[in-house]
Amino acid sequence: MEGKRCFAQSQSQSKIKFMRSKSEIISLLTNPGVIAVVRARKTEQVLPLSEALLAGGVIAIEITMTTPNAVAAIREASAKLGERALIGVGTILKPYDCQQALDAGAQFIVSPICRTELVALAHGANKPIMLGAYTPTEAQLAYEAGSDFVKIFPADGLGPNYIKALRAPLPHLRIVPTGGVDLKTIGEFFKAGCVAVGVGSSLVSTKLLQEKNWTELTRLAGEFVKAAQQARAK
Repeated sequence: MEGKRCFAQSQSQSKIKFMRSKSEIISLLTNPGVIAVVRARKTEQVLPLSEALLAGGVIAIEITMTTPNAVAAIREASAKLGERALIGVGTILKPYDCQQALDAGAQFIVSPICRTELVALAHGANKPIMLGAYTPTEAQLAYEAGSDFVKIFPADGLGPNYIKALRAPLPHLRIVPTGGVDLKTIGEFFKAGCVAVGVGSSLVSTKLLQEKNWTELTRLAGEFVKAAQQARAK
């Protein structure tokens, strides 16, 4: 019993070492501004792919709930990589899943829908949240509910011009598009006023996961970070 208590205290102290405030997490999410959206095929892929992304300069890693045993994967990644990475959770649809992920150590919450009741849970844990939207009305509702970012999803059918048009009457929105972001479009999304981008299959592709080609993943991550930095410099 005493051993269990000591282990629990050790785990708690380990978490305290890299505990970040909401403002610190927001700053890290927007610099360099590349959020890797991870839909791993197997739980055991999460750690090596996260290491590969970190080696390429991508520190924000969104582990989606579609990943097998996602909460366990978040817990392990947070414990082992939390000092170097921002391990977050994506595809959150229900308050229960949100709380589970927060308890496991998720540093940020992402939902593809405008589920406003998730905001209180995230902010109660001093973590930022990104609610999903597709229309100007949904985007404004997410903002008014307290969402720190607005995830425009799916953005592949909308493109950078839509973001630019959206921000003209709603410049207060901190927009993060997901879908359609690749090395050809990332610069245009930042030029349109996005504060960060969510990058899925164009970075963490099914092919790379199948082949466990972590070297190529590191190279690609570096390319995305470089493209983001160049776009912002201009």
